[in-house]
Amino acid sequence: MHVLVMGGGVVGVTAAWELLRDGHRVTLVERHPGVAEDTSWGNAGMVAPGHSFTWSSPSAPMTLLKSLFARNQALRFTPSLDPRLWTWSLKFLAQCTKSRSEYNTIRKHRLAAYSQAVLQQTLAEAPIAYDRIDRGILYFYRQAAKLETGIAHMKILADDGQKIEVLDRAGVLALEPSLAAVGDKIAGGIYCPTDETGSCAAFTREMAKLCRGAGAEFRLGERIEAIEAVGDEIIGVRTDRGTIRADAYVMALGNGSAALARRIGVDLPIYPIKGYSLTIPIGEQPHPPTIGSVDEENLVAISRFGGSMRVTATAEFAGYDTSHKPKDFAFMAGVARELYPQGAHYDEAEMWAGLRPMTPTNLPIIGRKKHRNLWYDTGHGHIGWTMSHGSARILADLIGGRTPALPIEDIAA
Repeated sequence: MHVLVMGGGVVGVTAAWELLRDGHRVTLVERHPGVAEDTSWGNAGMVAPGHSFTWSSPSAPMTLLKSLFARNQALRFTPSLDPRLWTWSLKFLAQCTKSRSEYNTIRKHRLAAYSQAVLQQTLAEAPIAYDRIDRGILYFYRQAAKLETGIAHMKILADDGQKIEVLDRAGVLALEPSLAAVGDKIAGGIYCPTDETGSCAAFTREMAKLCRGAGAEFRLGERIEAIEAVGDEIIGVRTDRGTIRADAYVMALGNGSAALARRIGVDLPIYPIKGYSLTIPIGEQPHPPTIGSVDEENLVAISRFGGSMRVTATAEFAGYDTSHKPKDFAFMAGVARELYPQGAHYDEAEMWAGLRPMTPTNLPIIGRKKHRNLWYDTGHGHIGWTMSHGSARILADLIGGRTPALPIEDIAA
């Protein structure tokens, strides 16, 4: 079967790989001149089932309200005239009850854990280099009371099979000696030894090479203009270079999925949530981070990619705007500098802002809607890399007429 994959981020490329493994002929179309040049470029670089908690939580409404007056909140709401911002936000708030949040978190964790297993299988078959560090991720707390709350909260994932270790201050510093400068400010942490980090962009580029080697055609720098449909069948995808025809089609366009799907009568509950990241050269600095970590009270994530440190923070409900100013990065840069004062050359930081394709439940959209040969693999939100391998395998199974390892209703929006 000839399958056209729309989208060259990590979700689209992993989908292409799984389809190739099943023997399909694959064409991938991407508007950028290379893969992983959008959301997959500037993310936290974490494969982290241990961080599967949904953002639509009981604390989210108050945090969003506070953000209207105090802009250093982890979740920020920026009002606009876009009606879809308001309708999506109402759907998000409906998922913020304790029961819905826990239910969606468990579903999300099951997909994330399965996805990591698929990733391990991929790496066993085709080892690639992407600055991987598989020593786990540390989630640390500054206050003892917050640590106890975090431990109780983590029980949701632990009961679902997530391996965790609770560390006191000495344990945190033994695991990550580079935090010694703030050791007296850390109460303890939760360590997820099976979580890992790496460069998502490098991973995606290497996966694209493997796909090409397996016979995939990559049409880069080609913009999709429309999907051509007759009844319940897609007959082609029109681009600025002509029409591409295939037997089956996969929409993995992230934030671009909702607008394109609306043109063929499909309403996808996806809205962009803006995130910020800094990429900072380490150089000769003596104490850079050695593993991934998250300052849970400031919700700032830090990863090490070879000779660089990646710092990520903030989820802003701000529409499709990716503009940014230096002041947008001041808080996260200050946290990183405090934690790792001899960790990187902070005055050489590269600033980036990008959009996470979120659904109200924080779960991706996988499967078909109204067209028999159009499949969706989109809306992966803030842990897209973590969930991408599992959703790709499930998608390939569905297209191939097989029963996937996880029931689709259990892990998809």
